[in-house]
Amino acid sequence: MKTAYFDCFAGISGDMIAGAFIDAGLDFNFLEKTLAGLELTGYELSYEKKLKNGISGTSFIVNVKKDQPHRRLRDITELIMSSSLNEKVKNDAISIFSILGKAEAHIHVKSIEEIHFHEVGAVDSIIDICSAALAFHSLEIENVISSPVNTGKGYVKCAHGMLPVPAPATAEILKGIPVFATDTAAELTTPTGAAIISHFAGSFAPLPEIKIEKIGYGAGSRDLDIPNLLRI
Repeated sequence: MKTAYFDCFAGISGDMIAGAFIDAGLDFNFLEKTLAGLELTGYELSYEKKLKNGISGTSFIVNVKKDQPHRRLRDITELIMSSSLNEKVKNDAISIFSILGKAEAHIHVKSIEEIHFHEVGAVDSIIDICSAALAFHSLEIENVISSPVNTGKGYVKCAHGMLPVPAPATAEILKGIPVFATDTAAELTTPTGAAIISHFAGSFAPLPEIKIEKIGYGAGSRDLDIPNLLRI
């Protein structure tokens, strides 16, 4: 059985997941070509190697070139369903967005239909979520296990102003999942990262007895006191 173990010692985000899979061998050209089936415009994809505290990882970059609209879950669902992506990839991506929508609706005391996704409705988050779903299926991963998740601490600036870390939506999604925080004052786990791992992970536990075949490091955008990396 092919298992992916997510070592979230510095948290988890959508771009770090995509970067880690590319670092582990997911073909970037295949990813870029397949994601073009979403018919989104105004962005470019790239990746580059970065050193984080002396460890090499891959940074997945979505360069958005023009303003993008805030989207409701219905808009995102229609966008994904009308794409040329594999049906399993579509279903996983929509399920992940549903997790995000339910969390936001709960926090803001609104119906899920009323929620504007703000940050996660942007092109980069749609790309991150679809990239993760595509990676799991194209690499034929059968089982996903995750370590406890480092949330970070402090405050984060978002569309609603300054919020505590973990952001309320992130905390809502992480219910029932083992989490921890170190002294690093930063948002280490994003709502998108939390939603992706909560959807795919069958269990959360220390590294089990496995035979390691490949290792990928996904690099975050900031330089921190700890290596800002997701290890798969």
